[in-house]
Amino acid sequence: MEKNIFARLIAAALNLQERTVANTLALLEEGCTIPFISRYRKERTGGLDEVQITAISDRFDKLKEIQKRKETVVKTITDLGKMTPELQKRIEDCWDATELEDIYLPYKPKRRTRAQVAREQGLEPLAQLLLLQRERDPERAAERFIKGDVKDVETAIKGAQDIIAETVSEDERSRQQLRNAFARQAIISSKVVKAKADSDEAAKFSDYFDWQEPLKRCSSHRLLAMRRGESEGILRISISPDDEEASDRLKRHYVYGNTPCGKLVAEAIDDGYKRLLKPAIETEFAALSKERADEEAIRVFAENLRQLLLGAPLGQKRVMGIDPGFRTGCKVVCLDAQGNLLHHDAIFPHPPVNKRTESAVAIQKMIHKYQIEAISIGNGTASRETNNFIKDVLAGRYNIDTKKKDELPKPQVFVVSEDGASVYSASKIAREEFPDEDVTVRGAVSIGRRLMDPLAELVKIDPKSIGVGQYQHDVDQTLLKHSLDQTVESCVNLVGVNLNTASQHLLMYVSGLGPTLAKNIVDYRRENGGFTSRAQLKKVPRLGPSAFQQCAGFLRIPEAKNPLDNSAVHPESYPVVEQMAKDQGCSVADLINNKEKREAIDIKRYVTAEVGIPTLTDIMQELEKPGRDPREQIEEFEFDKNVSTVDDLVEGMILPGIVTNITNFGAFVDIGVHQDGLIHISQMANRRIAHPTDVVKLHQHLRVRVIEVDRRRNRISLSLKGI
Repeated sequence: MEKNIFARLIAAALNLQERTVANTLALLEEGCTIPFISRYRKERTGGLDEVQITAISDRFDKLKEIQKRKETVVKTITDLGKMTPELQKRIEDCWDATELEDIYLPYKPKRRTRAQVAREQGLEPLAQLLLLQRERDPERAAERFIKGDVKDVETAIKGAQDIIAETVSEDERSRQQLRNAFARQAIISSKVVKAKADSDEAAKFSDYFDWQEPLKRCSSHRLLAMRRGESEGILRISISPDDEEASDRLKRHYVYGNTPCGKLVAEAIDDGYKRLLKPAIETEFAALSKERADEEAIRVFAENLRQLLLGAPLGQKRVMGIDPGFRTGCKVVCLDAQGNLLHHDAIFPHPPVNKRTESAVAIQKMIHKYQIEAISIGNGTASRETNNFIKDVLAGRYNIDTKKKDELPKPQVFVVSEDGASVYSASKIAREEFPDEDVTVRGAVSIGRRLMDPLAELVKIDPKSIGVGQYQHDVDQTLLKHSLDQTVESCVNLVGVNLNTASQHLLMYVSGLGPTLAKNIVDYRRENGGFTSRAQLKKVPRLGPSAFQQCAGFLRIPEAKNPLDNSAVHPESYPVVEQMAKDQGCSVADLINNKEKREAIDIKRYVTAEVGIPTLTDIMQELEKPGRDPREQIEEFEFDKNVSTVDDLVEGMILPGIVTNITNFGAFVDIGVHQDGLIHISQMANRRIAHPTDVVKLHQHLRVRVIEVDRRRNRISLSLKGI
């Protein structure tokens, strides 16, 4: 019954069919992963994509949390002996967390309040008399309540007002009315803490020393910046509507005229508003606005991570990885086409050592000896200088001491992001991969490998260390991890994984696997050699039918006897393909290689109760290009040779650049001067755009115009307009 309610609520919220939501919830409850449901259960979900299935899953989790909270609320009120059939039904019908807390508030155990003390003194009836506002002389009425701790009329009236203040502040109607006022007109204000105004740590928050704007217009990045300043003790933040108007609106519901009782009730409402109601709703809106800012920041982070993970791979080439540096030199590694470390060395082509010729000869010899096909240079310190040096070496500007000069390969040169390479180099994963090498070697290997296959290498690094987020340490860490893990899982399964070469860490993210099964697969591979078929997975310890169903379609075996084992066709659909081939009088391999035979197939003939048109359409697309990689082809890039520092920049220059990070307010672009420039969202197009991702994507190659250079603050403003 509960699941039917959940399906109905989620369907209404997401504007989806209730049946497809119910089917999706059933699949999730069975333990199916989101990538598996999206790819292989389209008939049951009506073709929902991963974003929609994720939204269903997230709302389902929230509804389960509300249900659990409702059980606590019901038990507490029942134990107090205050549960009524009407109240029970209200709670059962409520699926809004805020409304549920409003219903619960009058019964919620709380510390001893001023109102509670007044009730214990027997002043509740007096509070009710004042609220009715029928007494002409409230002071005379209050005399009847003078006893015990209530020494005089003033104490009695004050206690009654405390009860009124709390009653009004806990009233659902009052709270919702003030929420509406906050939603319409609340202003968020930021002030600097005077004692910190001149401190060095306060400088980065100078924009918010005296700042205010409507809360509903406050962007995610501004709100998170202010909250960070608040957490560091630099700023004080407040959220407030028009206090006078908000308090007056409350009085209209409770004050019936300019009578003595009415004036006392009005005073109580003012007190309750300032002391109880406004602080409660301000806290609520502070949390709500922070939650929304977190969600937006996490969404941007996840999208940047997706673009980074799905970056164009070079593929299996012999690569030289270089971690550039000045004083400590450049760490150089040579990798084979599978990413195995063959050799490492250190060269010192830059100041202060300046062994340029010696370094050039070393590079030339390594290129020749290991037949290097591509060079991957990290984009950190000395990157631009190292790139220029390597280009000079390849252009023959240094003498080479070898008789095989004409046989020297001419590798392509790429600059890659080295964010997270140092984190990887000191990690447990890196120590396990290279127990005998130091962190500098491991870092250079990471730089080389991420050119070959960004996805396979970057999954080894905590996404927060990859450098594509903003305020990632300020947002909800549980929500962030959940979102980023889902993004990594989505990307890994979208691309597919080579079962015979994938690392344990990459296999972890394959649908249905995890750390234990990933390790078992690697151990099985080590003991028995490479897999020759997907069916062999069933021999892996603890990999049962359910895990096989979830993972098999995302694992590839390039040299498998059955060509379908190197495709996204799921083993459960092999009989369908085999029947297609049989009907065409050929083998499955022939069907893949013969376009005419594929075009002769009428997929409607193969529809069954389990296999529908969506699955059959996917199968035909996969037979056309089995195991195709959805990622783009990698392209070489070169910065402007005449620009290497900020001092070389002149307003109006048009320069090549690479997008390094995307935020809500714009995109940061590396133009080769050791300081990224910003293309503000307003400078991205001659039309209004909703988000920078409408125009640019991570690691995209652009041509940008320099519109301002602020050398004092080391800021560069760029534009895409008119280029």
